[in-house]
Amino acid sequence: MKNNFEQISKVSGFMLHNGGLLFRNISDTEFEFKSTIQKIHLNRREITHGGFICSLIDAGAGTAVFRASNNQSCVTISLDVKFIAPTKLGDEILGKVNILKKTKSMLFINCNLYVNKNVIASATGVWKVIKKI
Repeated sequence: MKNNFEQISKVSGFMLHNGGLLFRNISDTEFEFKSTIQKIHLNRREITHGGFICSLIDAGAGTAVFRASNNQSCVTISLDVKFIAPTKLGDEILGKVNILKKTKSMLFINCNLYVNKNVIASATGVWKVIKKI
């Protein structure tokens, strides 16, 4: 049975300011997150701003990496995003993250964003585990 989504944007910060992020674990290497497009996410053409799509992927995939690394602090090294289709006000975006490879200090991911089962963006990324100071 899959876990229910939980709101992970509970304290002040970038993603809470931008509408919050719901997240759930599917397995040790699979995770999902979602967010609903609000007016603040739109550009002048009334479609979702690409910067918000990138931020959504970075936050969702970053949370997946954090959980897959046993809650160690991690930073984004690279994030390659491909924009496939536009989204609009009210669309619920579902992100699916797969951890492709994990070493002691690096994690490699693939992430796809969907609206109604249609891919709207795809990304690959690398995160580095950092030591706490």
